[in-house]
Amino acid sequence: MKLAIAGDSAGEGLAKVLADHLKDRFDVSEISRTDEGPDAFYANLSDRVASQVMDGTYDRAILVCGTGIGVCIAANKVPGIRAALTHDTYSAERAALSNDAQIITMGARVIGAEVAKTIADAWLAQTESFDRNGKSAGNVAAIDAVGAKYAGR
Repeated sequence: MKLAIAGDSAGEGLAKVLADHLKDRFDVSEISRTDEGPDAFYANLSDRVASQVMDGTYDRAILVCGTGIGVCIAANKVPGIRAALTHDTYSAERAALSNDAQIITMGARVIGAEVAKTIADAWLAQTESFDRNGKSAGNVAAIDAVGAKYAGR
């Protein structure tokens, strides 16, 4: 699995910890922000990474900012992306199993490194387990339909 991990100025330290933790089990790419230019803002960094998930450059991604909220909102603006804010393992598992989330986000000012590692592990253990014919498949299709409805606006 090709996994992108990125963090803004508040999240780059935790992003590095996660990349180091996962690189032995996954094909990890650390996506660095630039101090100058558009990627200095988490919205642009999230857009870049989420777009690369959509085009198949990466299978999944983890985005980190101070709270995880900003990168989640920004990633969800990319049509077809389902990003989920995760600060516990249950949410991470449900992001995979109920929402088929291609991206999870975390807040470096909200959780510590060890908790972040367990969250990433829980999500990645379930990413291939979404049942496209199960109960949640209809909800995911509806989410995608809502996104398509507003994509041209």
